[in-house]
Amino acid sequence: MTRRQRALRVGGFLVAFFAFAVPSWSFLFTHSTAEMVLASHDAVVQPSFDGRVRLDMGPYLPDLRTTAGGRIGVAVKMGKTTATTTPELAERYAAIAARPQAEVRQVEQAVTALALDAALGAVALGLTPIAVWILVGPRRRAQLRRRSWQPLRNWRVSLAMTAAVALVLMLVPKPWDPEIDRVRSDRWIPVQDAISDVTVPQGLDGWEIQGGLVTRGTRRLLSSLFDTYDRSKVFYAGVIDRVGDIADQLHQPEEGETVAVLVSDRHDNIGMDEVVRRVADEADATVVLNAGDDTSTGETWEEFSLDSLDSAFEDYDARVAISGNHDNGTFVNRYLASLGWTHLDGKPVTAFGDVRITGVDDPRSSGLGTWRDETDLSFAEVEERIADDVCELDEEDERIATLLVHDANLGRTALTRGCTDLVLGGHVHAQIGPNRVVGTNANAGYTYTNGTTGGAAYAIAIGSKLRRDAQFTFVTYGEGRPVGIQPVTVRTTGELVVAEYIELDLG
Repeated sequence: MTRRQRALRVGGFLVAFFAFAVPSWSFLFTHSTAEMVLASHDAVVQPSFDGRVRLDMGPYLPDLRTTAGGRIGVAVKMGKTTATTTPELAERYAAIAARPQAEVRQVEQAVTALALDAALGAVALGLTPIAVWILVGPRRRAQLRRRSWQPLRNWRVSLAMTAAVALVLMLVPKPWDPEIDRVRSDRWIPVQDAISDVTVPQGLDGWEIQGGLVTRGTRRLLSSLFDTYDRSKVFYAGVIDRVGDIADQLHQPEEGETVAVLVSDRHDNIGMDEVVRRVADEADATVVLNAGDDTSTGETWEEFSLDSLDSAFEDYDARVAISGNHDNGTFVNRYLASLGWTHLDGKPVTAFGDVRITGVDDPRSSGLGTWRDETDLSFAEVEERIADDVCELDEEDERIATLLVHDANLGRTALTRGCTDLVLGGHVHAQIGPNRVVGTNANAGYTYTNGTTGGAAYAIAIGSKLRRDAQFTFVTYGEGRPVGIQPVTVRTTGELVVAEYIELDLG
């Protein structure tokens, strides 16, 4: 074979590959779907090339759409949700719409995965004609060309081919069949035009609504959503604007020290995540310790809260978490672990620096409380077991620098026996400590309870602003041990209050 013939063959192969692969990828990509939990709904995501984001809200709410900012768009079919009232649903929508970064990231990751899957399928389809051409070989191809009409002389083969054509004609739509008039509307109008008596907040004015009819219930839902969205954006943006004013009050770590930010009892308030991150940047924090109750029920619809937390701290050196009593079941643990968080299960880890840390989930959560091979242990039993383990490590010169729990009382026995440097918790939605405790072995340690980072009243924090004062705390570590604590409080007025840095005297 000459060089020219080889070049022509390679060129032919490339033409055949792209002729099959490109349309195949386009078809596979736009006809693929991904299931997920989005904005507290079960949802199905399907990509498109129309450059729009379309939300199919179901039979009782009009569909919404906006531009995607690129050639690739996405259609999201919203399924069931657990909201039981219009105000509850509006609060969820408003909170997520005000800070959509985590949900956008989740959809982008799903679309990217679908594109890669489609690409693999398209490559396989593109290589198929080339493989067939090579496998058949030149001699067999010549034979097939000469005998191409011979099968038609066999009446059995002819009958089979006729039956196959008839079957295809039965399955494909017939052009002579009348088209069914379906319930659909291709009319899209700006949301502001659809509800001219309600002011659409800036940031949502690019959305369109399908059809021209807006019911009284829909109008009431949108009005509540816009009001909550507007107040939420204003409140948390105002808090973030004040971060620069308190930067000089934050303790700065010395060389060799590590700063961790402690959060607890967020209870779905994703509005505080960016606030915590902005202040943490000023404090040079590189680690996040999560003392639980990120959710109100631990159900899958609260995935948006975990996505937001993960997005806020995704580039941190270490992210350590346990579950609280409201993080019912195992979903919260499993989901955060799938995102790369370190879940503490009673075994010591050195997640950052030389800091040895351990912790357990709150045993009062449904499905939690497992201790090694035993289940259904009481709070007091888990308290004793964790103390025994921590004290055993202390005797082996592997002292635990921090015991992370949801309720600090779970670590009081370990602290009373002098086996750990610091017990960190939350749960009571109020700051307690840091309190110094000298153990029975004469070793000193501290217990500290963080307030509610979500500003939660009971187990509810989602909304347009804080329901009560919110709090997060910076814990500084040096040479593998905690050396200082500094709480930061966000008032319900939006004011940031930085407490004095407290040095820990561990003796």
